[in-house]
Amino acid sequence: MDETNVCLAESQVTSISSINTASEESVCSQHLTSVRTRICLIGEISNDSRIIEAAQVFGVPVVSSASGSEFINDGSWDTVFVLEDFVGPVYEAIHASEQRILGPTALQQFAEKGQGLPNNSRPLYNLAMSGLVICFTGFRKKDELNRLINLIHNMGGSIRKDMVSKVTHLIANNCGGDKYQYAVTFRVPVMGETWVHSLWERRNDIALSATSEEMMSHKLKPFHGARVCFLGFPDDEKQHMTEVLQENGGTATELEDPSCSHVVVDESVVQSIPEKAPVKAAIVKAEWFWMSIQNEGCADEKDYLFEDYLEALLSPGGRCSSQTPTASSSSTRARKRKRLREAMSRLVQIDSPASHKRRSSVSDAAMMSMSGSFLDCTTSPEKQSDEVEAVTSETPRKIQSPRQQVFMELVQTESNYVGILHTIMSMFKSPLENMSESEDYLLNNTELKIIFGNLPPIYEVHKQMLEELCWAASHWKEDFSIGNVFLKYAPDLIKAYPPFVNFFENTKEMLVKCDQTKPRFHAFLKICQTKPECGRQSLQELLIRPVQRLPSISLLLNDILKHTSKSNQDHGALEQALSSIREVMTHINEDKRKTEGQLVMFDIFNDIDNCPPHLVSSHRSFIVRCDVIELSDGLSGRGDSLVLFLFSDTMEVCKKRSKAFNSLKSPNTTGSLHSMKLSNGKPYKHIRLMPLSNIKRVIDIREAEDCHNVFALMCRNNQELKEKLYSFTLADEETDKLAFLRTLCRQMANNICKADAENFLASLDSHQLDIDTSDVTLGTLSKAFKFASRTKMKVGRAFSFNKTPSKLKRAVSTMMSPFGSTTNLTPASQLAQMRLASCNNLNELGSSPIKEEPSYIAPMSVQPTRKNKCSSLNMAALRRL
Repeated sequence: MDETNVCLAESQVTSISSINTASEESVCSQHLTSVRTRICLIGEISNDSRIIEAAQVFGVPVVSSASGSEFINDGSWDTVFVLEDFVGPVYEAIHASEQRILGPTALQQFAEKGQGLPNNSRPLYNLAMSGLVICFTGFRKKDELNRLINLIHNMGGSIRKDMVSKVTHLIANNCGGDKYQYAVTFRVPVMGETWVHSLWERRNDIALSATSEEMMSHKLKPFHGARVCFLGFPDDEKQHMTEVLQENGGTATELEDPSCSHVVVDESVVQSIPEKAPVKAAIVKAEWFWMSIQNEGCADEKDYLFEDYLEALLSPGGRCSSQTPTASSSSTRARKRKRLREAMSRLVQIDSPASHKRRSSVSDAAMMSMSGSFLDCTTSPEKQSDEVEAVTSETPRKIQSPRQQVFMELVQTESNYVGILHTIMSMFKSPLENMSESEDYLLNNTELKIIFGNLPPIYEVHKQMLEELCWAASHWKEDFSIGNVFLKYAPDLIKAYPPFVNFFENTKEMLVKCDQTKPRFHAFLKICQTKPECGRQSLQELLIRPVQRLPSISLLLNDILKHTSKSNQDHGALEQALSSIREVMTHINEDKRKTEGQLVMFDIFNDIDNCPPHLVSSHRSFIVRCDVIELSDGLSGRGDSLVLFLFSDTMEVCKKRSKAFNSLKSPNTTGSLHSMKLSNGKPYKHIRLMPLSNIKRVIDIREAEDCHNVFALMCRNNQELKEKLYSFTLADEETDKLAFLRTLCRQMANNICKADAENFLASLDSHQLDIDTSDVTLGTLSKAFKFASRTKMKVGRAFSFNKTPSKLKRAVSTMMSPFGSTTNLTPASQLAQMRLASCNNLNELGSSPIKEEPSYIAPMSVQPTRKNKCSSLNMAALRRL
């Protein structure tokens, strides 16, 4: 056969095979098109309009049936059965036929997504656990495990046998095992079986999600199923740990309990392994307990065994194998106990080096400020501490001069102090900052800034200062200038300490707040407190050391100065250094007082209704407050309780709001929004912001039988033509009137840069200014009726109980003139009279019948022919001041 024929034959065979393939595909396509999809609603859900609407979204036929048996064997249709119950004979029959099964919730969820019907091989009730990969640990009963697996599959989840990286959640029934520790280490949520059951109970909720905050509350608690005994702890600490244990799923028990699973030991108190501990109980340190709280999962007991702790103390090079005690190791454990007891008895007989420590030469006051903790008599973790110890060991104290001995004590305490700062920085600050960058942070950046933000500058300056002091200690000479070292770093100390000391109360408040509201942070603090570096002191106790350090240095320098002869060139430097340290402390105190005054200003502003916003200013600071009762009627009203807030350049006058007065509402305002704000609002109401430059004279009214704790202020501003006199009596008997007045005069003098503050204060008798001190304690209602009877005016709606004194004064000012007829006066004269009426005592208007000669005087520019008389302000007396 030639080549042409061969090619022809091959082409014929190819065409025949292609024709056969096409015919087969045509048959398959005809078969696929002949099998159509439909939805069958089983039971009562076929009458539910919501389910019917969801089924119609898919654009396929929808049928209903009581059991669906008539549609199971119909091969011409691909039927998706929708059942409400995934149990019973109907479900079993359909499931056995390997048909697709959906729950009504899943049908509605797929309809909302618009993705078509799923090609699911397992029955799917909803999508609550869709995308989750679950692993199990600790379950012994096969039936219980199979039930959980089926429920997870029915809610869209999947199962893995081993704990692999794809696992999103672990379901456990106890706190232990390799899978559990893997999940705790890699922050895989460990859930209880109630998580699955709770999801299934709410299976008809379309919006249900297994990862919602509500469902994640089913996390397995760290001590779930644990029975814990606390040994060696103080009663209050034991009670606290017991409460924390119960909150986290555990149960407290005694050492004799055979079912005890853990014995938590205070390693600073318990010196040997407890004999009565159950064989299967893990004997662990307190650090295990708090680490479990911090990690929100039970920590591995092997890392915190109490036996390992004792073994490390006795032979640091030979650490015993870390394994949980079992019954097979009881003989080995007994031998270990005997060896540990013998070693501990030998340790007790050895004299402690601390017993030979020289008693401090500093006075008792210095001891109180320095040696209040275990950390002052222990070495610092810093290397400089070793150098100091080497110096002291090479030079016996017997041959050291008194000056050198006190200096060595200064270096030692400075080394301990730097060690404390290093502990705070390395053990608390750095780990918390590293955690803040991760999702499982303990404190946010703002909280970290408030607690630790002002500490690094102090640490840096003292670390540099310690290096020079250690060099001087190792190269000691009697003429070494100790004072120059402190003079060198005095400017740095002034910069470093005020921010920390001024805001120490804020630091402490934030620390206490976070400790009380953040259980994981509380556990972190407890873990650090158990470390030897902390000396069993809390972070709050460590943070107070910078506040105490400068007074301690001052006492030590003073002690060195006493042992330094005047011929020594360091004597003058020491005096200057001591003066500079005291200047630093004075600067801190002044700065702290100023800072506190500015902070109080915000609180005052927030407590006063309608307070002027410009009261809060960076150049202004709060000085003192004084509670008074007004005797005049120029500010609020006679007998009103006022508060004078004195600032560095102004004085805020506000009125105390009475709860009884606020509760008495007129009928037309009861229940109104205004009355609600008044009754539940701020405790003070703004009256006047009085600049100190407007107060021309402070008048101390001499004491008398009918005049006690009374003073007055003579005020005038540039816009007023006449001085006004406001008189008050102290509402608080404990307030020193003279001290307050002198403080006020001092601020007035400072405000205008004058040194003679006493010139602003004068002393007069009450009758010289016609100040009436009677009836100032009458209630609001009594004052209203008394005012009405004196002025012979009818009390109408204008005297409603919720009328403020300012409205009352304006009403009176417009209804009557204190100068008689106003028909012949110009508008400017009338305005002047109204202003004068509003600042004088209204109670005096009706004290006597109206005479030809009025009891009030007008400004000279308005009434030049009137006789110069005054009742509430005696000008002749004021001119004599």
